[in-house]
Amino acid sequence: MPEIIPNWHPIFVHFTVALLSLSVILFVVSNFVSGTLREQWLIVARWSLWFGAGITLLTGLAGLDAYNTVAHDTASHEAMTEHRNWAITVIILFPLLAAWVAWCVRSGKSLGKGFIVLMLVGGVLLLSTAWHGGEVVYRYGLGVMSLPDVDSHEHAQGGDGQAHGHDDGKTPAGDDEHAHEPRQGAVADDGHEHAHDTGNGEMDDSMMDFSGMDEGLEEGSTAHSDTGDHAH
Repeated sequence: MPEIIPNWHPIFVHFTVALLSLSVILFVVSNFVSGTLREQWLIVARWSLWFGAGITLLTGLAGLDAYNTVAHDTASHEAMTEHRNWAITVIILFPLLAAWVAWCVRSGKSLGKGFIVLMLVGGVLLLSTAWHGGEVVYRYGLGVMSLPDVDSHEHAQGGDGQAHGHDDGKTPAGDDEHAHEPRQGAVADDGHEHAHDTGNGEMDDSMMDFSGMDEGLEEGSTAHSDTGDHAH
């Protein structure tokens, strides 16, 4: 049998909540419809109740095992005990309702309004049990092997060899995953340079002309310097 972390209870409980909730809803809503649709909904409601009641017994056994084996402290023990007490009412009530439905179907009798009232009560108990179960896990951390250290959360290392976090609210890009591709005409030394387009080919020619003027000025300056050295 594979190891389930922390145990089998979280697996079974989802089927319990889904099937029994569906059964309650369909039994209640079927009173407001008639004809073929009513019969179809009642069939689904009955089978959901039977399967849900059956798996609830497994859920209860798995929950009892979790209650006795999961590591906890005083505060979480109280929350876990409250969840267990609510669950006991569900484990008792729904199998009895499932047996009631089976007896009515076999004997050909109608369920009556009392059954619908008890289904609504069972739905409230189921909702409260699920709520306290969520509190046990998400508020007190029962059954959780480890919690994330949000202060140490960092992205994978980028091309500069440094880890990038969320301290400045920005998401820096590394060369390995988030590199910006250079645009056409850009010269990239390490693959991460941003291109600076001139936007006009004539600008490049004018820059070349300025470069030529610089060379002429340098030559003129040199010539003047030489002349000045020999003039007295």
